Amino acid sequence: MEFTHFNENGRAHMVNVGEKDDTKRVAIARGSIKMKKETVDLIKEGLIKKGDVLSVAQIGGIMGSKKTSDLIPMCHNIFLTGADIKFNILEDEIEIQASVFTFGKTGVEMEALTAVSMAALTIYDMCKSVDKDMVIDNVRLVKKTGGKSDYIRK
Repeated sequence: MEFTHFNENGRAHMVNVGEKDDTKRVAIARGSIKMKKETVDLIKEGLIKKGDVLSVAQIGGIMGSKKTSDLIPMCHNIFLTGADIKFNILEDEIEIQASVFTFGKTGVEMEALTAVSMAALTIYDMCKSVDKDMVIDNVRLVKKTGGKSDYIRK
């Protein structure tokens, strides 16, 4: 197996994608943050002192997707054509889904994963004063289209 992120001297480098074709690319990632039922209730009732948790987490997730190349060393700076975050509120958990879109030479999987992570971290930050037992869990890529191959998690 050849590692793509090392140059001929064995040093890290960013892969050159200049010769690749531009294609429509989409990535969807999911994750969750588990918490006490009482914390979920406070979020639903708008009683978390720091504000509207899910609105802020949605913005945090989208901002995270836009900053991925600043956070992950070998990620390309990608012009995103769209990003969205959705939440599914359960009894003791909030499920998070990020969808990220571009038209370009490289995929947006890392941007979708970063969006989910940042949304979850934002929820954690806003609720940590009332729930120290929260757990961010199961962040994963569920779908990617565009480029040489598509992927759907079974």
